[in-house]
Amino acid sequence: MLTFLSAIITLVIGYFIYGRFIERFFGADNSIKTPAVRLKDGVDFIPMPRWKMFTIQFLNIAGLGPIFGAILGAMYGPIAYIWIVFGCIFMGAVHDYFSGMLSIRNDGASLPEIVGKYLGLPAKVILAIITFVLLIMVGVAFVTGPAGLLKDLTGGGLHYWLYGIFGYYLIATLLPINKIIGKIYPIFGAALLIMAFSIAGVMVYNGFNDSFHLSELSIGQLKNMHTNPTQNILYPMMFIVISCGAISGFHSTQSPMMARCMRKESYGRPVFFGAMIAEGIVAIIWATAAMNYFGNATDLNNTIVSGHNPAWVVNEICNTWLGQVGAIFAIVGVIACPITTGDTAFRSARLMIADFFKLEQKSLKSRLLVSIPLFVLGFTLSQLSFGTIWKFLGLFNQLLSMVMLWTAAMYLVEKKKNHFIISLPATFMTAICATFILVAPNKNGGFESDTLIGYSVGIIIAVLVLFWFLFVAKRVVRNSNKELTPTYITK
Repeated sequence: MLTFLSAIITLVIGYFIYGRFIERFFGADNSIKTPAVRLKDGVDFIPMPRWKMFTIQFLNIAGLGPIFGAILGAMYGPIAYIWIVFGCIFMGAVHDYFSGMLSIRNDGASLPEIVGKYLGLPAKVILAIITFVLLIMVGVAFVTGPAGLLKDLTGGGLHYWLYGIFGYYLIATLLPINKIIGKIYPIFGAALLIMAFSIAGVMVYNGFNDSFHLSELSIGQLKNMHTNPTQNILYPMMFIVISCGAISGFHSTQSPMMARCMRKESYGRPVFFGAMIAEGIVAIIWATAAMNYFGNATDLNNTIVSGHNPAWVVNEICNTWLGQVGAIFAIVGVIACPITTGDTAFRSARLMIADFFKLEQKSLKSRLLVSIPLFVLGFTLSQLSFGTIWKFLGLFNQLLSMVMLWTAAMYLVEKKKNHFIISLPATFMTAICATFILVAPNKNGGFESDTLIGYSVGIIIAVLVLFWFLFVAKRVVRNSNKELTPTYITK
């Protein structure tokens, strides 16, 4: 109980203290007119209330991420608490805040445009490819999963549900953001939070009356407790599996949507930083529930290995602890929330392509020209197995977070601010991604090699990237100083 409550309290304190520090460090300024005010177009640039943006942002970045990822991460044991809490505060929330605020400072630009500005054209092109692949994979993954569950619940054909969900996606992608997303998503976002806090309430209540015992984090549990540790390596795989609860590159693709709806820059901390902290809290709740509902992390592993998946775990916990209301929450959690994440993924892909090729999106015809090819591609990929789609999604996700962190660090260099609060996390994520590619087993999305060599090479790659960044940063500062040096003309 102490570990669980301490983790949540730490996340809340992180929002108020470190979040305030990051806001002041960035220099949020309400005197600057935001894109929502300057570029209002009635489609994508529409001012919204702060509370509505928070719930939409939370739902957009969350979906099943902090639930399924936390459940799978809990299989590694209580050590997952450390990554979720400190990763969320010092990496994920900072990553989300800077991705949103840099979009605001650049006319609501999508992520590739921001990366291109601060890291150059080659980085922009590479990032655009990574982002596009990630968004399509997310959109497709969150079509096939809910469609399969709906087929099982109703007995209908899978293809009919695929057609129905894709049809909804197309409508939600084309309509102005305040028509569907602005009206319905706050409700689903609130439902996701209520479900998590209800589960937390049951655990706390039963814990205090001694009818339920929560495992505590101890020195002896700082190890990999996964049932198959040779294929599920603690480092770096846990850091890939638990992404949405700690840091996720997908979030940086979603932040520009709310950046185009923000009236004041001061809204950035509750909307961007705050939504990520809320997601971290949800991840802590579900990691704790999964670890303790079945007994402990070992029992959770045995449950998953026996043939059950995270969706079954969610349904089992909600129905047992929350009764009929829990059954409704389970449906929202495993069907509605993935769908709402999938359609915003396709919407982000439309905005990204439009930004990249400078295509106006005010007219319906222009939006259709971009959207229809996206959905044709998406439907084609939906014929692949869910496992094939999901296998590489985690790696692409964290590669994106790595690039976004380096972009934010270069922004700080240009502003002559201490970049190490972001460049060090960027170095860490570089090591995670490089090591994953080198040592993760093939079936989990990497190239199998000697673990010790992979660890060493991964760290060396990260250090070399940091040195390259410091070299470029020094040159940027030197050029900036030259531009500021006054030129005197003598006769």
